[in-house]
Amino acid sequence: MFSKRIARGILCVLFLAGLPMASWAEDVAPAAEQNVELAPGESADVSTEEQYESTGLSPEEESPELIDELELSEAVAAAASAANNGWMLVCCALVLFMTAPGLALFYGGLVRKKNVVSVLMQCMFLMGLMTVVWAICGYTFAFGGDGQSHPFIGSLEYLFLDGVSMDQATLPTGKGSAISDLTFALFQGMFFIITPALICGAFAERMKFSTMAVFSILWGILVYCPICHWVWDGGIIGHGDQAWAGGALDFAGGTVVHISSGVSALVACILIGKRMGFGSEPMPPHNLTYTVLGAAMLWVGWFGFNAGSQLAVDDVTVSAFAVTHFSAAAGVIGWTLFEWAVHKKPTALGAASGAVAGLVCITPAAGFVQPMPALLMGFIAGALCFFAVTTMKNKLGYDDSLDAFGVHGVGGTIGAVLTGVFATVEVNTGYGSHLGIVDDNYSLLWGQIVAVLVTVIYAGVVSYILLKILDKVMGLRVDEESETRGLDLSEHGEEGYIWL
Repeated sequence: MFSKRIARGILCVLFLAGLPMASWAEDVAPAAEQNVELAPGESADVSTEEQYESTGLSPEEESPELIDELELSEAVAAAASAANNGWMLVCCALVLFMTAPGLALFYGGLVRKKNVVSVLMQCMFLMGLMTVVWAICGYTFAFGGDGQSHPFIGSLEYLFLDGVSMDQATLPTGKGSAISDLTFALFQGMFFIITPALICGAFAERMKFSTMAVFSILWGILVYCPICHWVWDGGIIGHGDQAWAGGALDFAGGTVVHISSGVSALVACILIGKRMGFGSEPMPPHNLTYTVLGAAMLWVGWFGFNAGSQLAVDDVTVSAFAVTHFSAAAGVIGWTLFEWAVHKKPTALGAASGAVAGLVCITPAAGFVQPMPALLMGFIAGALCFFAVTTMKNKLGYDDSLDAFGVHGVGGTIGAVLTGVFATVEVNTGYGSHLGIVDDNYSLLWGQIVAVLVTVIYAGVVSYILLKILDKVMGLRVDEESETRGLDLSEHGEEGYIWL
């Protein structure tokens, strides 16, 4: 009995003595853990709050190097975003500059002087009209949703630009890094403006202004937006597994802009008919000064068109900028040399047209090809587009007033097909390990051909239907008296020249 009491007393003493010892151990253990060296591969599972409670030091006081790295990373990201957005806003201005004064002067110089105001007015008016259409519904039909959930046309999520903000945009595959939704929408809107303006060259000097305006709205919504969605929003002829025939590459609008507008221009000029006196009386450009200056402005603006399509400032941007210039230069040489050989004289009109042909051709390939292939592409485009607007046009007998199809339709097709040949991962690694034939990949060429055929058929058929309906409802063409008088006076009550 006595021994049991002694044992209980000893245990009680030991228990009471152990309480402060355990409390002390709990207090000092976290501090001790701060000094424990971890073996390789081990990590301390201690939160920032626990460390702060145990040491009394804030994270800034305890790890200033870590905070400095975080602040530096955030500063670099903010600077990159600012640089990319700034560059893209410059590109927006450059592409708008292409429509007016660039295209306006290029086309304005090619028509007869009694129609110069009508061409300038078309370009100027479309800058306003297509901007409004793009803001209301064009952007959402082109980029709403994605190609998986909406393979044929965009959803209504951006109707009236709802949800388009300064937050970072979700960009097409392989493009850019950090620009805002609003910047992206604005840049794409500039393409929406110039594309129907290109079509105006085919029916210049004879279409009603009212019909042109309605056609441009309908064409933008029913032709441009679906094709844009198919190519740049993960649709049926973009680049990816969901696309037909493996998909195609179109860096800046070979199919979306040039083939679609060129084919629609051909359909329009055939349906509306030839100009009065076409083929029986000369219809030379009234002011080549305008045309050459306009071509030079297009050349400069095209840097924003092509290089801006990377949606960032990086190595691909530099490459796209460079090959755009090289292709335009080679286009000048190609057109001029063949014109010189055939007609015995080089012309300023030929040089200007060759530059535009080279620019059109490189558009789908700008972010994928190297400088030497770009020179070859530009030269080929200059030569073939020359024969398209002379030999082919004369044999087929259509009156494409300002050669919208011969330059944009033909040039865009050449560029789209040759992209399948010369595209390489040496320039752009954002689209897979192998691109064109130069990378030993032959499937892309087939994808490019499919994209061209789909664009030609769709744009041609829908344009035909729209124009036939408008002809019944509004009439496509001005009357003979108005055409003879000139659209400047008959449609707008103005003249481009008072003393001439």
